[in-house]
Amino acid sequence: MRLGCIGDDFTGSSDLANTLAKQGMRVTQYSGTPRTDAAETVDAGVVALKSRSIDPGDAVAQSLEALDWLKSQGCEQFFFKYCSTFDSTPEGNIGPVADALAEALDAQKVIVCPAFPGTGRSVYQGHLFVKDTLLSESGMQTHPLTPMTDPDIRRWLTRQSRFAVGHVAAQHVQSGTDAIRQCIESEHHSGKRLIVIDAIRDEDLVEIGKTAKDLRLVTGGSGVALGLPANFGYTPSLVPWTPQPGKSIVLSGSCSLATRRQVKAHIAQHPSREVNAAEVIEGHLTAEETADWLLGSEGIPMAFSSADPDIVADIQATYGRERSAAALETFFSDVAKVARAGGATRIITAGGETSGAIVEGLGLETLEIGPEIDPGIPALRAGPDLVVALKSGNFGAEDFFEKADRMLKG
Repeated sequence: MRLGCIGDDFTGSSDLANTLAKQGMRVTQYSGTPRTDAAETVDAGVVALKSRSIDPGDAVAQSLEALDWLKSQGCEQFFFKYCSTFDSTPEGNIGPVADALAEALDAQKVIVCPAFPGTGRSVYQGHLFVKDTLLSESGMQTHPLTPMTDPDIRRWLTRQSRFAVGHVAAQHVQSGTDAIRQCIESEHHSGKRLIVIDAIRDEDLVEIGKTAKDLRLVTGGSGVALGLPANFGYTPSLVPWTPQPGKSIVLSGSCSLATRRQVKAHIAQHPSREVNAAEVIEGHLTAEETADWLLGSEGIPMAFSSADPDIVADIQATYGRERSAAALETFFSDVAKVARAGGATRIITAGGETSGAIVEGLGLETLEIGPEIDPGIPALRAGPDLVVALKSGNFGAEDFFEKADRMLKG
């Protein structure tokens, strides 16, 4: 294994795996830290954790465990993948995990670049934009678990990290690899260990990737991984895929603006059932009932809890944030297990926490990376007769759920 990757959620990990696979690497995604060695054919291993919203100490411990396994597989370089909207609270978890990995690897110059222009995420003058809107005005400021109220990645990361945070501005990035490298060295000599790098185009990410050739640790969204495979001698190639017939279901737990638009478009054409969090918590709605309904419905049926942020806030005020989130994650996980046992062969999910809970609930240990459905979202084979698509809340076109099913079934 050449490149070892640690993702802080399952959808982001598949996003990264997709990027590497398109650039010619043979990639396997693992659900949690494996207990056995990887196959010899794996060029890049992506250990997907569910650590984005947990206690920072637990996130660090899980990430270091994953790092130890990846080191034992012979990896030459390591990548810490987090969301392209830098999802985290002021206390963590990106900073604490990046600090711990940097120390464990003795990495003195660590790139920080969440940019992903293909999905509208860019970093300019250290500020993160979602298309033409600052992160803090994009809807992320009302995220139920990781509200992002400050678009300045340097300032946000400084609140989380023990290390000084540096910056490489866009004009230097666009001057090419040598200019980026000189800026990184300058920031390093001034005592900066975590270095935020601007990127507004895919070309910027490729140049940053070239610069990272000799760096032990890189952190960012999947976009900055565009240039890494070439450093190992890989070239872009088509990703093979075997279609999967059978029954398809959609489970959506994301409250992002993008997912809510996708849900609205999908329910106009396909059977749908809204999952009321209060009914789940009070025990009035069961996973068995919902799974039976999904399996008995035509088309591409959907169960969703993708409510308006005000509704989510009311539920959290009544039942508590952690209890509300845990109840829905467990519910969707149980629905997936019952539906799978009942014959579902294509499962499409929306939301990082929801997807992670479903993958864990189904016991999916490894995922083979297939072709891209939409930027950042690949088709994934989870077994001989099961395929999945794990969508980050903010990703995907308005008709994503239909597109995903067409790709999965061929």
